[in-house]
Amino acid sequence: MPYQLKHFDEVEADVNNAKAWYKEQKEGLEIEFATALEKTINRILETPKVYSVRYKKVRIAHPRKFPYNIHFYIDEPNNTVVITAILHNKRHPKIAKKRV
Repeated sequence: MPYQLKHFDEVEADVNNAKAWYKEQKEGLEIEFATALEKTINRILETPKVYSVRYKKVRIAHPRKFPYNIHFYIDEPNNTVVITAILHNKRHPKIAKKRV
């Protein structure tokens, strides 16, 4: 049974900032980025436990083509995946760690 999805408020800003940057680079690239995120999030919701725990109880998934990390944890009692951050690979990991 697929998990439900929740996310921290900061995740919306993470995604909006990345989409704005990709749109400046090439028209339509922000749509490709959003699609890649959506596909990766759907994979996470189907099988979140295939991703290993990286810190605290947080796991990290990587969309294809784009150098971003989706940080999330599994809330088993509520059958929910909670996304804590979506950050570029070059951003310091402490940004995501501070949110948990």
